[in-house]
Amino acid sequence: MSAGRVRRVADRIRVIVAEMLERRIKDARLGFVTITDVRVTGDTQHATIFYTVLGDDEERAASEAALESAKGLIRSEVGKQLGMRHTPTLEFILDALPESAAHIEELLAKARDNDAAVAAAAADAAYAGDVDPYKHPDVDLEADPDANLEADPDPEGTDLASDGRA
Repeated sequence: MSAGRVRRVADRIRVIVAEMLERRIKDARLGFVTITDVRVTGDTQHATIFYTVLGDDEERAASEAALESAKGLIRSEVGKQLGMRHTPTLEFILDALPESAAHIEELLAKARDNDAAVAAAAADAAYAGDVDPYKHPDVDLEADPDANLEADPDPEGTDLASDGRA
């Protein structure tokens, strides 16, 4: 079966399951569930449905139980609407993406705080030595502002590479 057809089946399953949860499943344990992704095997025999639940761990557990109890009804509706010879088995998995995103946001906030602390410490910092630690020739720039600080290796202006020996 082509990858494009498998993807279309997965997308269709996602729509069917979302509509079922919204309109037909009347379980009080079912919280605010969002179907985030559906992955179907290449032979379309198994579909893994990823979902998120808005709420705490108790609401997640209740929604998981409600989905498991409604799995047969959902699978029969998927088979009816897909019109395929074999209806894929369904597996519901709680998507860890929101928790991962929240953890990443916490880490980024901590990094921003650390950067702000370093910037605040650097604002009052002074050089350990001179401001310009490099040696310069003894040229008084105030007396002669046109003084050249770099020595010209070819003061005559002759090109050393053009004498034919290059």
